[in-house]
Amino acid sequence: MHFFDRLADRIAAADSVVSVGLDPDPDRLPDSVLDAALPRWQFNRRIIDATHEHAACYKPNAAFYEDPDGWRALEETIAYAHGKDVPVLLDAKRGDIGNTARQYAQVLDDEEGPAADAITVNPFLGRDSLEPFLQRAEKGVFVLGRTSNPGGEDLQDLELASGEKLYERVVHLADLWNGNGNVGLVVGATNPDELEAIRELVPDIPFLVPGVGAQGGDAEAAVEHGLADGVGLVNSSRGIIFAGEDADTRRDDSGDAFFKAAGQSAKQLKQRLNQFR
Repeated sequence: MHFFDRLADRIAAADSVVSVGLDPDPDRLPDSVLDAALPRWQFNRRIIDATHEHAACYKPNAAFYEDPDGWRALEETIAYAHGKDVPVLLDAKRGDIGNTARQYAQVLDDEEGPAADAITVNPFLGRDSLEPFLQRAEKGVFVLGRTSNPGGEDLQDLELASGEKLYERVVHLADLWNGNGNVGLVVGATNPDELEAIRELVPDIPFLVPGVGAQGGDAEAAVEHGLADGVGLVNSSRGIIFAGEDADTRRDDSGDAFFKAAGQSAKQLKQRLNQFR
C-alpha cells in the first residue's frame, strides 16, 4: 500500500491529523525510564501507549538516535508503532548524491528490520540526490519546502531570475517529482499567508506542517491549507511528549503522571485541529 493511502486510512481510523514527534532528548527524560537498558525506547514505548489513539503518524527525528543504542531504540520504536497500526515518518532531512543517497534511502527498506514508512528530504542538491527515495513508490517522501525557522529566509526567500522565490521553485519542483504520487512537502505553520499561497501553487500535494506546538504556529491555517483531499499531517513534538515536564512528574517513580499528560496533550491537539477539518 502506498504511504498516502495508508495515511488516509489511519487519519480516518484515528479521526486525527496529529503527527507526534518522538524526539527523546536524553536530558529531559523522566526518572522512570532512566534505569532501563534503552531509555529512549522505553520512553517512546510509553509515549506511544499514551498517545496512539490520537496519532495519525509518529515522527522520530533522526538526530536523537544517531548512535548504536539510539538506532536500536529507533528500530524498536518503529516496530512498536506499527504494532499499533500507526505509520512512521523519519525526520532525517536527507539529501546527497550517488552511493551516499542510495545508502541513506535504505532506511526505508525492511530487509534488516523495521523500516520507516516515509522520510523527510532536503532538495538542495537537486533531483538526482532524491531519486533513490522517489523511486520507492510505496514510501512517502516529504521535501523541505518552506521551513518555519527564522534563518530559513537567508536562502528560501531569495528571488530567482524567473521572479520566483527559491522556496516557490522548490514547491514547483516537488510537484514535478511526484510521478509516483509519493511526494509531500514540509511547510511551516508560523506564516499562515505563505502556507495558503503554497497550497494554491500545489493543490494536490499533502503537507507536513510543523510549528503548531512549541513554536506557536497557526492551527487553523495548518489544517485549512495543509491537507490535500483530507490527507496531511500537523506535527507537535515537545508540546506533546514533554507536556508533563515538571519537577513532580519527573520524580514520579512510575512515570504515570508524566505520560498521562502526553496523552492528554495529544488528545487536546487532535480536538483543536478537528475544529477546522
